[in-house]
Amino acid sequence: MPARLGGKRVIAIGSSTGGVESLLKVFKDLTANLPPILITQHIPYGFSKSFADRLNSNSEVIVHEAKDGMVLENGHAYLAPGNMHLTIEKGTAGVYKTKLLDTIKVSHHRPSVDVLFRSVNNVVGSSAMAVMMTGMGDDGSIAMKELHDNGAYTIAQNQESCVVFGMPAKAIQKGAVKDIVHLDDIAKYIIDFSKGRVK
Repeated sequence: MPARLGGKRVIAIGSSTGGVESLLKVFKDLTANLPPILITQHIPYGFSKSFADRLNSNSEVIVHEAKDGMVLENGHAYLAPGNMHLTIEKGTAGVYKTKLLDTIKVSHHRPSVDVLFRSVNNVVGSSAMAVMMTGMGDDGSIAMKELHDNGAYTIAQNQESCVVFGMPAKAIQKGAVKDIVHLDDIAKYIIDFSKGRVK
């Protein structure tokens, strides 16, 4: 049963083709002390650590390549490692922790955005924000619809600013998206969400 009210806010981002440069742009504009951010970017095995380091050096947010059992902290972001699904679970004393899964590909991908978004819906529910960015295919659209229907705040990158409009387009077609946003404005929407200004 998905969580209706998880209490603490969490932000989940999904991206694929064109996502590396687009995420660098978003993270450059983010402020410190945001809620925890979870990222699934379709990335080959062996490249996720260097990409996490690039994001980290480009942002006030502290970015990690996710490892199993990390406690989610404000002001930190966690990037799914290549070839592993990133999920979260509730730990003791109400903390959220990362859980990596070496299971089958979902929506043709590992890591999969659907796996991340469904996990966030189950644990955080309506206190979550989900961001669908540039990418090919439909990974993430099913679980984003579940998040949307559960009361989470969902946005998708607009066609004009996407390298490939596949993943956001599929999410929009499914009725999974509250707001459609230019790449240049995604950071502002995340900051506004963290301050309780949007829902």
